[in-house]
Amino acid sequence: MKQTILHVALVVRDYDEAIEFFVGKLGFTLVEDTYIAEQDKRWVLVAPRGSTGTNLLLARPSNSEQAAYVG
Repeated sequence: MKQTILHVALVVRDYDEAIEFFVGKLGFTLVEDTYIAEQDKRWVLVAPRGSTGTNLLLARPSNSEQAAYVG
């Protein structure tokens, strides 16, 4: 049975700040940036340039407990 990991979540303080770091500084590709109105969040995926494997899901914390994991 083939198994894969598609997304690894990384809790970030601010979506745009994280995109600037990964895309602007590290040269990653912005794979998707979709606003989800029901949650007032965004689905943001970035990946190393040329990658066809795992993406990073940049996730904003929903509460103070999750905020402790920023970074």
